[in-house]
Amino acid sequence: MSETSTKPYLIRALHEWCTDNGYTPFLTVTVDARTVVPREHIKDGEIVLNVGSLATYKLELGNEFVEFQARFGGVARQISVPIDAITAIYARETGQGMAFEATPMADESDTPARDAAPVASVPDSSDAVGGKRFGLAAVPSSESTGVAETPPDPDGPETPPPSPPERGRPQLKVIK
Repeated sequence: MSETSTKPYLIRALHEWCTDNGYTPFLTVTVDARTVVPREHIKDGEIVLNVGSLATYKLELGNEFVEFQARFGGVARQISVPIDAITAIYARETGQGMAFEATPMADESDTPARDAAPVASVPDSSDAVGGKRFGLAAVPSSESTGVAETPPDPDGPETPPPSPPERGRPQLKVIK
């Protein structure tokens, strides 16, 4: 029996740390044939996903895949990201997190490239489900900050969102 990778456990731990501290957890993903995301949000072979509780529905941080439902441009989509394609998890507000090496896929010819399919069961961002609101899950890269803004809530935000730090790529700190 082979040993289980520590990567999915570290991703879950950092996701929980972000949530407990009021930060927004983001995943950076290298897109391959097994990655199910809206192709229009991919930039340079990568996509940055907001995996916070306000942006996702039915989030599952499994040992093999991160899966959830989210809205992209108002269209509900099912997202599926292989754990080995995740290259970083970090807090949007501070840039603190962890970077990983992308593990190359064993055989891309077995799995055809797929776009994220629409999902009818994701609540609209104006609907409250369990007292939580849902927003955009994919975050296209911004040239100036490396982090794109989440679209404004049509009902108006309760508190203004924090401004992202002015810098290029997130600065990830090594956790010892």
